[in-house]
Amino acid sequence: MDLSYSPDEEAFRHEVREWLRGHLPADIRAKVVGYQGLSKEDYVRWHKVLAAQGWSVPHWPTEWGGTGWNITQRYIYDEEFGLAGAPLLPPFGPNMCAAVLHRFGTPAQKQRFLPRIREGDDFWVQGYSEPGAGSDLAALKTRADRKGDHYVVTGQKIWTTLGHYGDWIFCLVRTDFAAEKRQEGISFLLMDMKTPGITVRPLILMDGGHEVNEVFFDEVKVPVENLVFEEHKGWTVAKYLLGHERMGSGAVGAAKREAAALRALAARELKNGKPLLEDPRFRDRLSRAEIELQALEITSMRFLDQMRRTGQPPGADVSMLKIRATEVQQMVTELMMQAVGPLAAPFKGVEGGEVDAFASRLAPRYCNYRKASIYAGSNEIQRNIIAKMTLGLPA
Repeated sequence: MDLSYSPDEEAFRHEVREWLRGHLPADIRAKVVGYQGLSKEDYVRWHKVLAAQGWSVPHWPTEWGGTGWNITQRYIYDEEFGLAGAPLLPPFGPNMCAAVLHRFGTPAQKQRFLPRIREGDDFWVQGYSEPGAGSDLAALKTRADRKGDHYVVTGQKIWTTLGHYGDWIFCLVRTDFAAEKRQEGISFLLMDMKTPGITVRPLILMDGGHEVNEVFFDEVKVPVENLVFEEHKGWTVAKYLLGHERMGSGAVGAAKREAAALRALAARELKNGKPLLEDPRFRDRLSRAEIELQALEITSMRFLDQMRRTGQPPGADVSMLKIRATEVQQMVTELMMQAVGPLAAPFKGVEGGEVDAFASRLAPRYCNYRKASIYAGSNEIQRNIIAKMTLGLPA
């Protein structure tokens, strides 16, 4: 196993780092490192900057605008973005829907959707989870009835991240309620969010934030040409897409930046008149988090080395990345809360004085990251996958 970088790869890292220094908008970076939410305009503006450089979809085939970078260069690109405080683009269009279209889309679908995804002209969101169908996704009940040259879609999706920004949504819908197995009879549809009958209702989180939504479909007409792959075979598409989502869950660069910020914060925050970093118990917890982060980085590089040697994506053991990455993220957010103490109030304007703006955003961030060990398949499910597919244990 080779965990080193060649001189050419180090030169590429320098190129990406320098470009980010010159082109990452300062206001967008400030929001990222200060744990503030990005608006749709922020995301689109940053997407346009990347598209002008030819870097918005580096993992795509070159004939559709990809960079032709190898797997190591793409890893370096993602890591440098995290270190710099540059937001990665929301994955629903460039990573997830595009991956499905490249693999299963018709030539007409590719020509229609991929250029607009590449240029940031359409903002995509995902319609998977439903009330009663989250981790058990095959229990979904949103139905699509074929009526000539279109489907009529009725049902509800929930926890739709950034759904209020969406121009288009890709959805799993049930097209055959008589199928023997629940995974059968599901189809994958692309829907224009401006279509009559689609209603987006915000789900306001306990910290007052608006990130997720409910989406209702009331007899929404969707052209049959927006069906991806075969009717009733959407589960095949869904499994392929979820594999892409888990592979991108490492986020080592961002975790390293935040761990460094945590150490700097602990070096100045006082406990009994001394920096918190001098407290043995806190220092022990911080060291454990940093060691786990180093182990995560080595594991990521191990998968990277495997992919660049074999040219094949990793198997089921990629679930290790999802498990450890989300646990490290949660450890860091918890220690951030501990470092600032009572200043980590969940709401601004606490009675009795002004609350530090940065500290006041730590509690919402801590609460938000509780979801990290659930999405893209809960960590319990990931452990079952490893046990069955990698270790060969009985289900």
